[in-house]
Amino acid sequence: MGKIIGIDLGTTNSVVAVMEGGEPKVIVNEEGDRITPSVVAWDDQGEILVGQ
Repeated sequence: MGKIIGIDLGTTNSVVAVMEGGEPKVIVNEEGDRITPSVVAWDDQGEILVGQ
């Protein structure tokens, strides 16, 4: 059986978790954070606007 993955695509932040040993484990991003700002838009200069 494959892994169970949960993805929360929030308007401000997003989180991804997997089930390990019957318990959810949040996957950290490249910066070591458990939450990642959700990209909501790019402005006219190409800057990314995020939920934070």
